[in-house]
Amino acid sequence: MTVLGDAGSVGSDRLGSAGGAGEDGAGRPVPERARELAGRLSALFERDVEIVGRLNDAQRRLHGANELLWSGLSPDAFGLVYGGAAPAGESQIAALGAGGPGSQTELLVALQQIQSMIHRAFHAYQYACEERRQLAVGVGEVSQQLTEVLCAVGWSANDARTVDVHELAGSGVR
Repeated sequence: MTVLGDAGSVGSDRLGSAGGAGEDGAGRPVPERARELAGRLSALFERDVEIVGRLNDAQRRLHGANELLWSGLSPDAFGLVYGGAAPAGESQIAALGAGGPGSQTELLVALQQIQSMIHRAFHAYQYACEERRQLAVGVGEVSQQLTEVLCAVGWSANDARTVDVHELAGSGVR
C-alpha cells in the first residue's frame, strides 16, 4: 500500500502485485470487500497527489512574495549600507522608496499587496496541510480494514500490507 511520504511526495504504491479474477498473482483469494477497500485507498492516494500539488503551489507563492519583499527591503536596495552612496535596487519596492512625493503611499500599497499575497499563500498552505493530515487518518483506517479482510482469507499480514492497491482494486470479476 502507499505510504504518505514526507516533504510533499507520495510513497510507492507498487509494492506487490495482484492478478486474475478472484485471486491475486500467487493464487490467493481476493474478496470483493478487499477490492472495494483497495479502490478506496487508490482514490485516497490520488487525492493526496492533488493536495501535494496545492502545497507546492502555496510554497512557491510564499517564496515569490518573500522574494518581492526582501528584494525591496534589503539595506542595499535603498543605498543604506553605504550611507546612501549605493544605487537603489531594481525592485519595484526599491524604486517606489526612492521616488518622489507620492512614493510613500505607493510604497505602502505595494507592501500591503505583498502582505496579502503572503497571508493568502500561508492560509492555503495551512489548509492543505490539515487536509493532508485528515487524509492520512483515512488512509490508515482503510489500510487496516484491507489488511484484516485479506488476512481473514489466508494472506500473510506482510503480503496484505504490501499489495498494490491500484491493481487489486481493478483485478477481479464480480
